[in-house]
Amino acid sequence: QVRLVESGGGLVQPGDSLRLSCVVSGHTFTELGMAWFRQVPGKDRESVAATNRYGTSALYPDSVKGRFTISRINAENTVYLQMNNLRPEDTAVYFCAAKLGGAWYGGVNDYGYWGQGTQVTVSS
Repeated sequence: QVRLVESGGGLVQPGDSLRLSCVVSGHTFTELGMAWFRQVPGKDRESVAATNRYGTSALYPDSVKGRFTISRINAENTVYLQMNNLRPEDTAVYFCAAKLGGAWYGGVNDYGYWGQGTQVTVSS
């Protein structure tokens, strides 16, 4: 049973930084492609970062490129999302996700394992 546990969300002001963490258990971490998604009420869940099994490649949408960085420490079974220069439009529930096999990145339906989510609120 793969388990993902996120932490690090909270309330911050515009321009602030925040780092989310996701600890994975129940499967060999280096076999998992990892990603972060976010969702606001009434909208589809969207990917904000993805990385391959060894953290040597990453993908970001234009909305967060240059501000968000995904990284992973395989020895600690942990993936991070460093978020800088946060904006009110970054407010959402952020989810950690893992996929096994196939391409190392994908859409919502390609990830078979999800965390419970952590709220990030950016407001002055």
